Amino acid sequence: MADRGRERITWWLFLLPALCYLLLFFGYPLVKNVTMGFQRYTVTTFYTGDAPFVGLRNYAEVLLSDAFRRALLTTVLFTAGSVLGQFVLGLALALFFRRSFPLGTLLRSLLLLPWLLPLVVSGTTWKWMLDTDTGVVNRALRDLHLVSSDVPWLTGTSEALVSVILVNVWVGVPFNTAILYGGLQDVPAELYEAAELDGAGRWAAFRHITWPLLRPVAGVVLVLGVIYTVKVLDIILVVTGGGPAGATQTLAVQSYDLSFQRFEFGRGAATGNVLIVLSLLFALVHLRAGRRARDARGVVR
Repeated sequence: MADRGRERITWWLFLLPALCYLLLFFGYPLVKNVTMGFQRYTVTTFYTGDAPFVGLRNYAEVLLSDAFRRALLTTVLFTAGSVLGQFVLGLALALFFRRSFPLGTLLRSLLLLPWLLPLVVSGTTWKWMLDTDTGVVNRALRDLHLVSSDVPWLTGTSEALVSVILVNVWVGVPFNTAILYGGLQDVPAELYEAAELDGAGRWAAFRHITWPLLRPVAGVVLVLGVIYTVKVLDIILVVTGGGPAGATQTLAVQSYDLSFQRFEFGRGAATGNVLIVLSLLFALVHLRAGRRARDARGVVR
């Protein structure tokens, strides 16, 4: 009994630093943000400490505003475009790198550079490249005679959203490639050999072997992609600043704008809490769908 008690004490002593870290840097900010969503929290609160409880007023003002509806639509378009682009390109590159060829390992390592770079550096570089007058993207398009006039990548209300999606896709493709490539390594090569003997082509092998076995990994990648993308802030702030005319203002950018530009911390916290709830709902829906799929496979077996 004494030895078991010492083991428990030792176990808690090793676990305590991690628990303290989680409570201090994750638990407290989350609780504080939820609390601020129900308060009139402004700049004067830092001096007076007075933050009156206003109930659901912040949420009502946020959810019923036209700015929130526009930001929600922008968030959906930005998330869908980014996640789809990252996944499709990541899967294509993972399938490409599955084959052995000279310098394949080196190229896979270099592919991680966009993901390893600080987002501020990536955003600043792309902002320079997409500049209407001096950007290399417009210059290359003109030299290739693909456009007759400069494309307003950062100043057009429709082009700006496409631009930040492209930048976010560029940043996220390496992560998708790495995870999907790891999933492909678990697919037995014998299955492809048997399919080839049966006369199955590449598309048939992908449809009946690769995709069914890769689906669990793909689901994780998509969920992580959505959760990460809905809260993207750095890239949009650096590249477009949420403009022009709010064309690239997502819920994350709106929360930042309310909190640190207008200093309406209560409404900013409410917007952030709505974003958290939407992310959790998406994750729960995916987990439930995955559980039903596993149960269905168990019944079939």
